[in-house]
Amino acid sequence: MAGKKKVSGTIVDVVNGRIYSGTLVIEYGRISDIVRENRTYNRFIIPGFIDSHVHIESSMLPPSEFARAATIHGTIAAVCDPHEIANVCGVEGIDYMCDNAAITPMKFYFGAPSCVPATDFETSGACLDADTVDSLLQRSDIWHLGEMMNYPGVINGDPSVLRKIRSALQAGKPVDGHAPGLLGIELRKYIDAGITTNHECLSPEEALEDIKAGITVQIREGSAARLLDQCFHLIDLHTDHCMFCSDDKHPDDLQRGYINDMVKRSIQAGIDPLKVLKVASVNPVFHYGLDMGLLRRGDPADFLEIDDLQHLNILRTWIGGTVVASEGVSLIPRCNSGVINRFDVSTKTPEDFVIRGNGNILHVIIALDRQVYTEKTSLSPKRCKDMIVSDPDHDVLKLAVVNRYADAPVSIGFVKNFGLREGAIASSVAHDSHNIVAVGVRDSDLARAVNLIIKNGGGICAVRGEEERIQTLPIAGLMSNEDFKTVSKKYTLLNRMAQTMGTQLKAPFMTLSFMSLPVIPRLKLTDRGLFDGDLFRYIDSMDSV
Repeated sequence: MAGKKKVSGTIVDVVNGRIYSGTLVIEYGRISDIVRENRTYNRFIIPGFIDSHVHIESSMLPPSEFARAATIHGTIAAVCDPHEIANVCGVEGIDYMCDNAAITPMKFYFGAPSCVPATDFETSGACLDADTVDSLLQRSDIWHLGEMMNYPGVINGDPSVLRKIRSALQAGKPVDGHAPGLLGIELRKYIDAGITTNHECLSPEEALEDIKAGITVQIREGSAARLLDQCFHLIDLHTDHCMFCSDDKHPDDLQRGYINDMVKRSIQAGIDPLKVLKVASVNPVFHYGLDMGLLRRGDPADFLEIDDLQHLNILRTWIGGTVVASEGVSLIPRCNSGVINRFDVSTKTPEDFVIRGNGNILHVIIALDRQVYTEKTSLSPKRCKDMIVSDPDHDVLKLAVVNRYADAPVSIGFVKNFGLREGAIASSVAHDSHNIVAVGVRDSDLARAVNLIIKNGGGICAVRGEEERIQTLPIAGLMSNEDFKTVSKKYTLLNRMAQTMGTQLKAPFMTLSFMSLPVIPRLKLTDRGLFDGDLFRYIDSMDSV
């Protein structure tokens, strides 16, 4: 029959726990037959990998370009929460992501963001109320309710929060969780509300408690938070209750590897490949009800050809019976992504970043490399006349958050561990509301970096002296319309420039992007002030004793 394709190899049937030699017969994009054979092949056929929770926007690529990079590494599907762009552009942003994803063969399964804005402690560009979320959940291109970050609202019975969860359950769609450090009775209340996953476990012990309570744990190995190396035993002992996810994958990391790296490391740690592949491929399909192929008759022809189960080199990636990547080269053509954005803020002057005060105790954020959470400390402020200024000799720098949706006073705080000796860096990627966040040595540096972001309608940048470098992000101030290799290269060069300016952080822009995220402990700075995640309220930047 015309159009019939045959692919032979050692077939890894994860669903039934079998490995055997055979040939897949593919017709009209599906596996019409599987012929078992008594011979040896030099390649294996395995199900494609699935990222069970990711914010595509974190890659700085729209879905159509993200797919070109991801499929090279064997990830053929992603369960996505378009929370980032929704905070900027609302439902229009979600529509943009769904429409853009539809033009690529990679399978994207979007959720309805549950927390836009994430909290009332920062200014976002949109608000998705319970009615809007309910409408989204009725759509066939919306597969779940995105991570419920407002866990205090769940625990305390907030009517709007509970209504969103109820809408998902009534629509027969799962509810994703977000519960860092939640244990005991509070965890039980959170689960009883209908939440079934958590990707925010801060330790393997916390993940184990989640599993015992009935949660499916999404083991996270992203560009920011990483827990895989501590969770191999969970994959081995609790296979049915684990999935892999990245949450956030920055462009340089995405070019190097993806879910394939998690699979390879787990197998090389001694975990049974069938267990690992169940976590990487099968569990997300059953949990979310995805229309994905798992190497069964009648399934979509979605699979990978690899060299073996140890080295796990991806030879070819198949989606719907078509090869979309081969030997490290994407066969998906580049598409015109279009632009959607929102920037309604005027340029700033150095005077906008001046802070004065008479207190003698300064509350300071301690940034942690590649982590979404922070620590906190209290120090004596450095003064210049009546102004509180950066103290680079003691690695205490001024941190600023600028509301990008309306003109408002600049929010100022201080942070340790960025280590800059000169200049400033800034970003319009600032979770969750994506205002402009900047850290720098002098007020003039901060103003210049922030204005460079405003002038370009979004981006990440570094400035020092007369030198400027920027990766523009014209799509919602979050994503580029350039190809993934170019974005990765520019991102890498910006990180290097920041490092020559003195930072010891391996990922300074990633770390910067989480400095204004109030739903993650401990101390953060939003556009409305310094927020203590332990007390769950604003605090003054300075105190007197």
